[in-house]
Amino acid sequence: MSPPAAVLIAIAVGGAAGALIRAGLDAVSIAGGWPVTTLAVNLVGTVMLTALAAVLAWRPRLPHWLHPLVGVGLCGSLTTFAGIQMEALLLMRDGASATAVLYVLVSVALGLTAVVATRRVMRLAVR
Repeated sequence: MSPPAAVLIAIAVGGAAGALIRAGLDAVSIAGGWPVTTLAVNLVGTVMLTALAAVLAWRPRLPHWLHPLVGVGLCGSLTTFAGIQMEALLLMRDGASATAVLYVLVSVALGLTAVVATRRVMRLAVR
């Protein structure tokens, strides 16, 4: 069964917004060294997606297009696990293998921490 047109439009609009934000941030990021922009964008997207999931779980009567717009579209195009991998690969290519491994570990650890912290905050704020 295909999704309704409204859901596809919500995904497209959110995806376009997330991709444009990401491209803009990538354009102003500092080349070389620690990939701060990718890390920051992924953490912000993680917090947004976790907050959305909490709100939708605890307030199920919200508009049906909210998850496709924000979760799938915006957060899906704004954040990227592949970006972490590419940044790590570039660091390794430049001879910074230890930094690449540390970057991946920090990205995953901070992402998981952001999920747990955001969920706790949202539990207090929404319930």
